[in-house]
This record gives sequence, structure tokens and C-alpha cells, in this order.
Amino acid sequence: MVLFDSSISPLTHSAKLSSPLLLSSLSHRPLRYAVLGAGFAGLSVAWHLLKESPKDLNLHIDLYDEMGIGGGASGVSGGLLHPYSPKVKLLWRGAECWKECMKLLSIAEQAVSSEEDLVSLSGEFGQDFGGILDRRRGIIRPATNMKTLNVLNDNAKNCLANCKIEIIDKNAAEKLVPHIHMPFNLAFYMPEAINVNSKYYLNALFLACQNIVKELSASSFGKKNLCLQKKSVYELRELEGEYDAVIICLGAKADLLPELAGKLPLRTCRGVILHLQLPDNIGEDYPDHGPSILSDAWLAIKGNRRLDLGSTWEWKSRNSSSNVSTDEASDALQELLPKASAIYPGITSWSFARARAGLRAMPPLTPHGSLPLLGCVNNILGNDLICKYWLLGGLGSRGLLYHGWLGKLTAEAVLSCNEQIIPSELTSWKNKDSRP
Repeated sequence: MVLFDSSISPLTHSAKLSSPLLLSSLSHRPLRYAVLGAGFAGLSVAWHLLKESPKDLNLHIDLYDEMGIGGGASGVSGGLLHPYSPKVKLLWRGAECWKECMKLLSIAEQAVSSEEDLVSLSGEFGQDFGGILDRRRGIIRPATNMKTLNVLNDNAKNCLANCKIEIIDKNAAEKLVPHIHMPFNLAFYMPEAINVNSKYYLNALFLACQNIVKELSASSFGKKNLCLQKKSVYELRELEGEYDAVIICLGAKADLLPELAGKLPLRTCRGVILHLQLPDNIGEDYPDHGPSILSDAWLAIKGNRRLDLGSTWEWKSRNSSSNVSTDEASDALQELLPKASAIYPGITSWSFARARAGLRAMPPLTPHGSLPLLGCVNNILGNDLICKYWLLGGLGSRGLLYHGWLGKLTAEAVLSCNEQIIPSELTSWKNKDSRP
């Protein structure tokens, strides 16, 4: 239960408040929001609703997820963070995405800065990273195709100043990763790119949400409250009349809601990630300064003797379980290991430890690339609805990059009850019959 701090978005000033916010302010009743999903999207929305709402607003947020914080695909994510396409082209609105993601990473790191919180979270989620939230050693992408070499070179020249792309030769690459294979003696190195411990980060961001509620509880203005509800919502109509707004951040599971089934232009894709480790009898560790590697398969380095190898792409799968059978893990290893060893031959010395999987919600291709789906969906759900329903979905395999900026946009749209503040490229899906 809390109040709010002094940073108020211009979009939430009283002149732009929607009638629900005005009524809540006048009556002093709490404005009630439900956020469905506690992955990247849901936690970003929850944080920004708390942070961007007016300080005198009474606000109650229920965060629904039967699996808890990061229990779905977000918590399984490999965590490689950069704003570029496989051809090292800056993604649409990549600068905004990178900026807002860096802010949330900093907020999460601050939340676990106390020794007690750090020990608690790192003990449960941070073992693979040596008790830290992220590994900042950059990412390297060797050139593997002569046909795209010129395109890669041109794209790299238009990189962000705060996430540079350096074009390096074999000698420079081998200083970073000894014995790395360079088919064309050229690689693209992103020194500021990050490898995030996704599960640890999500729990740290939830802790940040809890902290802001506590910090504001002593204020004399409006009260804020955030509750994690570890249960499923099977139908949106369960929530009708209980909340002023519902924000759907369920990823691939959004299509399981009967009110949205078959109405979203999303494709599902299951991805398996393999956790590998160096056996005790292998003496040569992965270098401390060594970056993660992008190629036909990616290697997310978690430490000197631990890495993640990903990922498979099983299109049209409906299997959202994070558990991986022995056969599925074996198939993934047979598919991914040759791709990885073509660039990093040393991986053949690593042994399989375990595997995890997640179900991605992949958005349709647009002239700007594959963009997530945002906006109010009341027009899809039908008439005579008391509650406002919003969607933040289709983040695909870029949930970590997108979640900061898109969560902030969604929260501002919800608070102002104004979809127009969302770029039209993210809401235009509603104007098309582009169902899968």
C-alpha cells in the first residue's frame, strides 16, 4: 500500500486523465488494474503503472500468473541483449528500446543492492552468473555468409553510440575467444551488449515494484498496492466489473483466452535451450573477458565453465511447458551442437547439464520488421464492456529488448485512457484481417 513519488509523466496530468482516473481521484476509491502475466511484459507494465501514475491516485494492481514471477518463456530466455537484427541492422525504434531496457536493468540492480536482498535472490536464481544479475562482456557475431557480408558492413556503420558495433579481424576476435572459427576473417563485436540472467532479473524487477510500494507508503497522498495472484485467469469475463482496466501480457497463452482465441495474428514457436558445462577434467576455461557468441546457434556465456546454447524453433507448437523430455533434449543437442561447433569448436568438450524450453508468441512481419501487438482490444471483445482491456503481446524472441519501452507506452496509454500515444505501427494489426 503506498503513495507515489514526484516523477509524473506529462501524459498523466489532470487535463489528460480519463474519466475512470478522475472518478477515482474525486471519490478516493482505489483504481483497480489487473495485469495478466508476470514475465518481461507484465512486470514492465506493473512497474510503469506504479511509477507513472499521479502521486495522489489510489491504485491497486493485481499481477496474475499461476507460475509466479518469470515462470513462463521470459524466465527461460537466453538473455542476450542488444538492439540489432541478425544482420546487425538497428531494429525499428531500437534506440528507445535500448534506453528503456537499460533503465529497468539499473532499477532491478538497485533493488538488489542491499546485502539481504542480494543474498536471497542470488542464492535462488543467480548461481549460474556467480550471484550477479548480468554479465557485461559483449557479444561477437562472426561473418558466416559471403552474400550478406556487404550488408552487414553497411548496417554496422549505423549503430548506436551507446551500443557500438566494432568490425574486427581474426586476430582481434581470437584475443576475445581463443580458437574461434572465422570463415571470412571478419566479425562484428558489440562490447556494450549484455547477457542477462532473465529469471534473476525478473525477480529483482518485482522486488523493485514492491520497494516502490513500500517507499511511498509513508506519503500523505494516494495509496498504492501490488499483489501477486498465483492463479490462472481462464476467461476475461471473470474479471469484468472487478477492474477498471485489464492488461493482457500472457505471451503465447493470450490465444488460450476464449475471447481472443483465433483473433490475434500470432504464431507460436517452442524453443529449447541447452545448459552446458565444462567437465572437471577439462582445464581450459572460457576466458573471463570472453563475449557471448551469435551465429546460426547462439552461446550465452554464464561463466568460465557454464553456458547456454540455443535455440530450436518448433513452429505451431502449443506446448508451453518449460520441462524438456530426454528425447526432445537429445534432438535439440543434435541440431544445435554442429551449428555452434562450426564457430566455436571448443564446445565439443562441454557436457550437457539440462534443458529448458519456452513457447514464444511470434508477431506478423511488417514493413518495419516483426513488431509486437499493442492497444485496446475492446473492439475485438465486443460491446457493453465496463472494463477497458489492453494487449501487450507478440514480443517474440525480443521480449527482453522490447519490454521496457513497450511496458512504459502501455502503462501511459492505460493511465491516460488514450491509445493514440502508442505508435500506429504497433496498433495497425487491429485494422487488418491478419489472423494466423
